[in-house]
Amino acid sequence: MGRRTGRTSRTGRGRMTPGPPVTPPAPVPASQRGHGHHRATPWPEARALAARAGAGARAAVDRPPVRVPLGQALGRTLAEPLRALTDLPSFDSSAMDGWAVAGPGPWRVREESVLAGHAGAAALAPGEAVRIATGARVPAGATAVVRTEHSRTEPGAGTVLLHPLREVVPGQDVRPRGQECRTGDELLPAGALVGPAVLGLAAAAGYDEPAVLARPRVEVLVLGDELLTAGLPREGLIRDALGPMLGPWLTALGAEVLATRRIGDDAEALYEAVTTSAADLVVTTGGTAAGPVDHVHRVLDKAGATLLVDGVKVRPGHPMLLARLDAGRHLVGLPGNPLAAVSGLLTLAAPLLAALAAPPSAPAAPGPDPAPPAAPVRDGVQGHPHDTRLVPVVHRDGLVVPLHYNGPAMLRGIAAAGAMAVVPPGGAEPGQRLELLALPWPTEPTTATPTPPSPTAPARGACFT
Repeated sequence: MGRRTGRTSRTGRGRMTPGPPVTPPAPVPASQRGHGHHRATPWPEARALAARAGAGARAAVDRPPVRVPLGQALGRTLAEPLRALTDLPSFDSSAMDGWAVAGPGPWRVREESVLAGHAGAAALAPGEAVRIATGARVPAGATAVVRTEHSRTEPGAGTVLLHPLREVVPGQDVRPRGQECRTGDELLPAGALVGPAVLGLAAAAGYDEPAVLARPRVEVLVLGDELLTAGLPREGLIRDALGPMLGPWLTALGAEVLATRRIGDDAEALYEAVTTSAADLVVTTGGTAAGPVDHVHRVLDKAGATLLVDGVKVRPGHPMLLARLDAGRHLVGLPGNPLAAVSGLLTLAAPLLAALAAPPSAPAAPGPDPAPPAAPVRDGVQGHPHDTRLVPVVHRDGLVVPLHYNGPAMLRGIAAAGAMAVVPPGGAEPGQRLELLALPWPTEPTTATPTPPSPTAPARGACFT
């Protein structure tokens, strides 16, 4: 389905001999890390390292806020406090359909009506009433609004008289100007996430283009000569599943994706793309091993990059890596198998981007997830002896149910999933609570149905690559 990583089994970067957990190495230049002495970083520490890398890059680069149209602000972060540009409401308005009245009743009814969005009526004299619609400007001189159902009319001498059916309190059913806020009031602080309600509030407060934080810029480099962009697989060629997937996924994580480029297995083209990219984060697919056409390590050596994470104790996706290109730029090398690449996104790219996109007042070195959600698992899940395992799951009756088709080259499971469950080394028993990694888009977890076992993907997940 996507870029293969089977080449890793020939180089020592494939299946690792199980061993005790090790402390991740201190960051060193890529050229000083021997590819034959690969030391993987434990999964939780890899995520924390990625978050610290993002926070460090955020502090190193001054990114001025940007102003975007309201329609493009959803999901962005306010760069400055949202202050009211006008009083809300901006005029006294009626809270109900009824009658604007002046003084005590009964009142003489004027013939015109006051409608929302239309010019207001002339001032009311004491003893006068005028029909008014919800949201319409209350005429000067009005002391209250009487709801239609709380009144009755009767003919009078040359006029119509309005009588109240219950006591009328001055100011009733009138929304006074500035009831919600006054011009200059702070409605939301800088750092607030712009959701649909914030869009409505900003519009009501007079905004056309709120100031938001600039999104981290990402460029995706798809590696591999064996990838097709259209048609059916043929003659040893396979469809590129990662090119169409990664850009939208990274956008959902809050990034601005500058481009998705196909580099093939060309080391010089990869070096040129990495060293000249304007992105804050370069994401590569495949090529993270040490085979004859796996060029990522050698390109990082040549570019003088510093490896922060060189392999992670997680399945699938253990050949992933994180490198610092310079003070403000990083590279995440994803494995080429599709689900392994998803594992790399969730492990390294997601916490790095979250920290990079955080407001300036955020802590300098946040953790990836202060309080990740968790839920009990319905079925036992086989684990790797020493590595964390990420498994697609759905929610059902308060439990999470592991999905099949969860091999490293498969997307069928994750396509139906509501989350990824974090299975600790050794596996999980039925009822054990597992940490859940949310997927960055709306899902319908209660409607997904676990797929039946596949002869190539055992139900308890014996495939760990």
